[in-house]
Amino acid sequence: MKVVCTQSTLSSNLSLVSRAVPSRPTHPILANVLLEADEEKGRLDLTGFDLSLGICTSFSATVIESGTLALPAKLLNDIVSRLPESEITISDKPDPEALEDERATLISASGRFKINQEKNVEEYPEFPPVEASEYLVLPVSALTDGLRGVLFAASTDETKQVLTGVHLTRTEAGLEFAATDSHRLAVVQTPVSEVEERSVETESDPPPSPSREGDRGGGSGGREDFEVTIPARALRELKQMLGSPKESPSIQLKVDEGQVVFDLDTRHLRSQKLEGQYPDYRRLIPQEFSRQISLDRKELLKGLELVAVLADQKNNTVKFSLDSDKQELNLSVETQDVGSAKQSMSAQIVGESIEIAFNIKYLMDGLRALPANEIKMQLNEGDRPVIFTPLGGIKMTYLVMPVQMRD
Repeated sequence: MKVVCTQSTLSSNLSLVSRAVPSRPTHPILANVLLEADEEKGRLDLTGFDLSLGICTSFSATVIESGTLALPAKLLNDIVSRLPESEITISDKPDPEALEDERATLISASGRFKINQEKNVEEYPEFPPVEASEYLVLPVSALTDGLRGVLFAASTDETKQVLTGVHLTRTEAGLEFAATDSHRLAVVQTPVSEVEERSVETESDPPPSPSREGDRGGGSGGREDFEVTIPARALRELKQMLGSPKESPSIQLKVDEGQVVFDLDTRHLRSQKLEGQYPDYRRLIPQEFSRQISLDRKELLKGLELVAVLADQKNNTVKFSLDSDKQELNLSVETQDVGSAKQSMSAQIVGESIEIAFNIKYLMDGLRALPANEIKMQLNEGDRPVIFTPLGGIKMTYLVMPVQMRD
């Protein structure tokens, strides 16, 4: 194999696929990035895979000789990222000056590197074939909005594995994203544009996947009962992929019994699905409220960030005192042996005054994700779920459970 490409292109693609390379691989081969050069197509494919999450990218390169290499991901990434912008040549040809040297060679304008290559490259695992029975074509903008609004609320507790994912549903109105850790719930609904509707309803076969995949494709578009739970870890990596302005405005999602695949032009991500019944989160959202408060999101967030300095790390609690007579919200934190803090701000309050307490981190996480500056807070009694929604922008619901106040 011998291929020539630019440092910037190789570095950006290598950085992306390396995110799927495990730091403690169960098999030594998985510590490598797979490089596949195709002389006929003039392309170089990079793959990282940990058996649960796989990322593959493809880009144009000058391929002098086709071939396959498996090189240590961290070492290769560290070298390439530090090189100046120039052409890089990667080859597994033996050095004429050392015929028994089987190391791969990386040559740039500023230096020459020898890297031990994986001898048994054929042991690098193939992606499982996708027996796709259904697929969707999603607008990148809608997917980005949905992930931004819910990813933070997914659980990190592996004992409740289904809650470590984001539940994606296609509804008549568009796409619905949901994530919960059982203490809070974030739901985002993004409308489907006309372009997406035409794409989703297309009955032709989906576009081909990366060259090394064994997909057998097929499927049906436009299904309104489509739903799947995808690991939050995989979706965080997908969110990174979606940040490239050079990519297509749409992305394809294919699903089979065990895995999901996102195809975005020259970049592809696949992940195992999370099995198990996702909670019926819609029934947890109250439909009627006795109190409603309109607030400035940035002002509330700034106030919380100030009092959070004195929040007790053990309970991390902030008290809300809603004064309907003064139309005022008071935030207070009191920590034994440390001190106390209070902040006040104006608010439009409908309903009786009340005191209620929250986990301050949960509140700040949700406020940072809400897509509008003017927000609405709706609640009933002090032990019932509280809802935060934006007044404008995408439709988002953030539910957070209050905490018991100490006397």
